[in-house]
Amino acid sequence: MRPLKSGTNPNTKEMALIESMEKSGNWLFRWRSFLPLVLYALAVPVALWFQDGASPDFQATGWWAACLGVSFFGLLIRAITIGYTPRGTSGRNTSEGQVAESLNTRGIYGMVRHPLYLGNYFMWIGIVLFVGNQWFTLVVTLLFWVYYERIMFAEEAFLRRKFGEVYLKWSESTPAFFPKFSGWVSPGVRFSLKNVFKREYNGFFAVFVSFALIDALHLYRVEGTAGLSDHWTVLTACAAGVFLILRTLKKRTRVLDVEGREYVA
Repeated sequence: MRPLKSGTNPNTKEMALIESMEKSGNWLFRWRSFLPLVLYALAVPVALWFQDGASPDFQATGWWAACLGVSFFGLLIRAITIGYTPRGTSGRNTSEGQVAESLNTRGIYGMVRHPLYLGNYFMWIGIVLFVGNQWFTLVVTLLFWVYYERIMFAEEAFLRRKFGEVYLKWSESTPAFFPKFSGWVSPGVRFSLKNVFKREYNGFFAVFVSFALIDALHLYRVEGTAGLSDHWTVLTACAAGVFLILRTLKKRTRVLDVEGREYVA
C-alpha cells in the first residue's frame, strides 16, 4: 500500500465522495419531475418492438387490473404519508432544497424513513409491468434505486446535520426503504383526506395517462391502429374528470385547504 504524503488527510477522499453524493442527490431532487419523461422514452421502444411469445395478454382484465393495482398501492402509501403529515416536519421538501422545522418520526415514518419514495416505486413499477417485458422491469428497478439512493442520501445528510442525535436514534431503528411494520406509532394528527386530494390529483391522473399511453402502444403494435382500448378510454376519461374537479377546487376555492397541513414532495 502506497504511504500517504505528508499532510494528507486519510479521510479526504471519503469526505469528497460524501459531498459529491450529497451534491448529486440535491441536483437529482430538483429535476425529479422529469423522471417520468425518461421512463416514457424507454417504455415506447420496449412496448413497440421488444415483445415476444411470453408476453402477457394485455387486454386480459386480470393482467391490466393487477398492474393498475400495484400503482394504486403506491398511491395508497403516498396518501397515508400525506394524510398524516403535519406542518413543518421533515416530510416537506422544496425545489430549492430540504426544509424541516421538526423531525417526523411518527405514523408511517416510524415504519420507513422514505415512505414517499417507496410509494413512488410502486406507483411507477405498476406502469412498467404493464409494458410487458421482465427485463425492462428489472432495469427500471435498478435505475430507480440508483436515482433515489442519491436523493435519500442528500436528504438524510441534511437531517443529520440539523437534528443530530435525534435523527441518529430514529434512523438506527427505522429502515430506509423496506418497512418495519411493527414500527407504526400514532401520528398524533387526524388523517386529512382533503390534503390528499389537494396534493395527489396530479399523480393520480398521471397513472391513468401512463397506462393509456402503454395501451395505445400495444394496440398499435398488435393491430396497427391508433387509439385506446374501450376500458382505458372510459377509465382515462373518468380520471380526467376527477383531475379537473380537484384542480378547480384547489385553484379557485379553499375547500381543500386544511389548517396545519403542508405540501410533501
